[in-house]
Amino acid sequence: MNDEDLCFTPAIELQRMIRNRAVSPVEILSATIGRLEWLNPSLNAVCTPMFETAMDSARAAEAAVMRGGHLGVLHGIPVTIKDVALTKGVRTMGGSNLYRDRIPTFDHAHVERLREAGAIAFGKTTVPELGWKGNGDSPVTGITHNPWKHGMNAGGSSAGAAVCAAAGIGPLHQGSDGAGSVRMPAAFCGVFGMKPSYGRIPYWPMPNNGAISHVGPITRTVADGALMLQAMAGPDDRDAASLEREPDDFVGQLDRGIKGLRVAYSPNLGYLPVDGEVAECVASAVRAFEELGCEVEAVDPGWGDPIEMEHVLFTGGYAGMIGPLLDEWADRLDPGLVALTRHGLQYSAGDYCRAQGERLQYYDRVHAFFRRYDLLLTPSLSVAAFDATRLIPEHWEQHPWDWLRWAGFSYPFNLTWLPAATCPCGFTPAGLPVGLQIVAGRFQDLKVLQASKAFETARPWAQARPALS
Repeated sequence: MNDEDLCFTPAIELQRMIRNRAVSPVEILSATIGRLEWLNPSLNAVCTPMFETAMDSARAAEAAVMRGGHLGVLHGIPVTIKDVALTKGVRTMGGSNLYRDRIPTFDHAHVERLREAGAIAFGKTTVPELGWKGNGDSPVTGITHNPWKHGMNAGGSSAGAAVCAAAGIGPLHQGSDGAGSVRMPAAFCGVFGMKPSYGRIPYWPMPNNGAISHVGPITRTVADGALMLQAMAGPDDRDAASLEREPDDFVGQLDRGIKGLRVAYSPNLGYLPVDGEVAECVASAVRAFEELGCEVEAVDPGWGDPIEMEHVLFTGGYAGMIGPLLDEWADRLDPGLVALTRHGLQYSAGDYCRAQGERLQYYDRVHAFFRRYDLLLTPSLSVAAFDATRLIPEHWEQHPWDWLRWAGFSYPFNLTWLPAATCPCGFTPAGLPVGLQIVAGRFQDLKVLQASKAFETARPWAQARPALS
């Protein structure tokens, strides 16, 4: 197996190969680092390499295999960590001049879990400033490029994570999702990404927008996403919202199929514009669920448009986070983030509380819907990747900060804490990936994974690799 094929080998296979001593963690990491060094100058996906400590860990992992020691579920497998996740002893900038020189003294809980499972972190992946938008650029790290077409948006805020997944720079990539930040870049880059049920993966320390933010995996295959989710999930009482019980066997029950499920298909949630090239790919993908034995019904969910409450809750979080710093730092921050924060500062405490009440009513409507249906299928995004220098596609209505409208399929499921995944479902005529979103009722993470795996089996995608040079 050459180095490129090794870099594209799924983690679920690497797990077996490491245990069988068919390949060593050192060989895997060496190939991964070599590929990153070759591609990163063009893609700009990793902002802080961790090569020296990673290689030390790989050697230790190899020694553990040779002596027959205990091996964690991700033993010896390379992983990247998003640059908003705290990493002990490793710079965590959050794509911002505010934290350009920050060296945390401890790990985020989900980073702890990955390390405890034996994964080897080899780099921090690029993000827009403090994860504020669906575009992959920041004042500190510059533009992250889509591997399918240089100069196009890789999505945000887990931009570098999705680029690494698509480009074969390691199999496992940690993302986080406050308004679509796992699913958007995964959809733009043609890989699998999942936002699990809120509380499934403990989030500690939690940011001040933590009531809408989730941690999740970005991978090339569904099985790898299930494996990574298994490693990160489970109770942790440091997170007040952490789910109490241990998660399902996501990997072991992945292939049970979805025959007979009641599936709703909404091409626009009743109110969202969708570009024709995206709508066509998604409609074709939905037919696979009929072939898989599901009862598929086209619907308008009738939930209403939550954009106004999203504006209050999303911009209010940034107002609380950096509003007090604007006088000193505004000229060194992303201008769009400054505009968004100033908008958030206009809301009162009463406005924020009213939005929370509206959110609870919205959840009731969504919850009632999922008592009638097992799954909901939608486009992952209204658009395919566009010019990486733009906040909003050129053919859409422009705004100084509100990019949320082209991502209108994403944030409803942050507001309601439901599990949602994006699966690659085709390409536009320009060769850019399109994503299908699969959603289920709260706590039904396994159902989302099973549906994603069934769709992947019916319409395989992992064999597609971007042409990189």
